Amino acid sequence: MRSAFGATFDVPDGYLNTASIGIPPAHVAEAVTDAVSNWASGRNRPGDFDEHVAAARAGFGRLIGVPAERVAIGASVSQLIGLISASLEPGSRVLVAEEDFTSVLFPFAARDDVEVTPVSLAELGQLAPGYDLVAVSVVQSADGGIADLDELRRARAEHGTRVLLDATQAAGWLPLRLDWADWVVCHGYKWLLSPRGAAWMSVHPDAPEAIPYSGNWYAAEDPWDSIYGMPLRLASGARRLDLSPVWLAQVGAGAAVDWLAGLDIAEVAEHCIGLADGFRAELGMEPAGSAIVPVAGADAVAKLTGAGIACAARNGRARLAFHLYNTAADVEKAACALG
Repeated sequence: MRSAFGATFDVPDGYLNTASIGIPPAHVAEAVTDAVSNWASGRNRPGDFDEHVAAARAGFGRLIGVPAERVAIGASVSQLIGLISASLEPGSRVLVAEEDFTSVLFPFAARDDVEVTPVSLAELGQLAPGYDLVAVSVVQSADGGIADLDELRRARAEHGTRVLLDATQAAGWLPLRLDWADWVVCHGYKWLLSPRGAAWMSVHPDAPEAIPYSGNWYAAEDPWDSIYGMPLRLASGARRLDLSPVWLAQVGAGAAVDWLAGLDIAEVAEHCIGLADGFRAELGMEPAGSAIVPVAGADAVAKLTGAGIACAARNGRARLAFHLYNTAADVEKAACALG
């Protein structure tokens, strides 16, 4: 067991794969275990999960700097982005980062009446003013590259370019103030240490209205009075885009995201980036200010996994991720594995 930031984690030595799956604190795992036990013995009632949904929604809002009423819940990033893509006018021009995660790219590429232009991450901010929408991950999954948010914010303010950000690889370790973006999506199962199945999307009050194609009872103004029949009676604001919650995932997210939102994220970032840049230094690499480190070499993954390091293979490189439960011992173990 490890202790970090006031919580206990049952994380093994050398676990550097948070960018694939985050490890929950013990109190989060216990909350989900209790929920499963209640389910198994018939003690759950549908309304019991509302408090967990509310806690996760508010916690995510605090992490990105928006009020809870601007946050919709979903089950995956692609499902939420799909609502935005489906609502675009035909002929819209969308700018994306060429090596971004496909859950950001495919919802737009699936439309044959929308122009999608992939460019390098470095070019994105410079080219943004010429497009209707920029959709990009705040932190790139493959290599930890960080988008220039100041340039994107300027493009929105000065040229009216709409901005959609995916914070899945950023929220939970990188301090964020994204209240200016039109939409911010995020899944919780990586850096937010939640079960898979809990995702969120913030909606700016000035953003173009998305059509609630997944409209359902939980997206109603009063969900528990909207289970049957017409007329349509969706909530106002972001909640009209809510997906009916994945209950057990929301239990974990309610505990994990609320806890993370109460931490000093600047302190978390200093810890995570310090470990990552320390690892880079061991390998003779320049600091990058990211918690994700790609390592080139045909045998890098084999060397790391052979030494008991949990990592991922991405774009022909090993990918390591340093979160709040990692320590200098993990850095040393990984560096030694690579010689």
